[in-house]
Amino acid sequence: MLQEHAKIVQFISMANEVNGRKKLQKMIYIAKKMNFPFAEKYELHMYGPYSEELTLRVEELCEMGFLAEQCVDKGSYVQYSYHVTEEGTSFLETTNTPHDLLTTCIDLLNVKSSRFLELVSTLLYFDHLETDEQIAKVHIVKNKLNFTEDEMTAAFGFIDELPKCSVQ
Repeated sequence: MLQEHAKIVQFISMANEVNGRKKLQKMIYIAKKMNFPFAEKYELHMYGPYSEELTLRVEELCEMGFLAEQCVDKGSYVQYSYHVTEEGTSFLETTNTPHDLLTTCIDLLNVKSSRFLELVSTLLYFDHLETDEQIAKVHIVKNKLNFTEDEMTAAFGFIDELPKCSVQ
């Protein structure tokens, strides 16, 4: 019954820690796009693809004591970080062994900034479009972020790397 919850705990455990709610959203979305079996539904939102289901699961996992959420005041904003508790580690015994490539995927994603992952996930959200149309869509829905040509090039380069951690 809590298998989808367990997958989130497992993901954060494999990352050791995830810094930022937005970053966690984007990491799970990109992993899902790489065919890892995450069930959360995503819609385009203010910061790119967003899953209310994921937000609720993370809140529930914190309430159950399986995840710890730490808040750090960064001045103009608060950053949340997540790590697995001892209870969460015990809870992981209820889940299946993850695909070998999930660690590779998490390692690739967790070193990136949330801004970069927001760009990558938004481009992936529009991956059914041609490249120039994807760029145009990002400039429309993310116009305030002023993504540069270099950032777009880096994002598409990163997207080209992702298949090496994709479940076929």
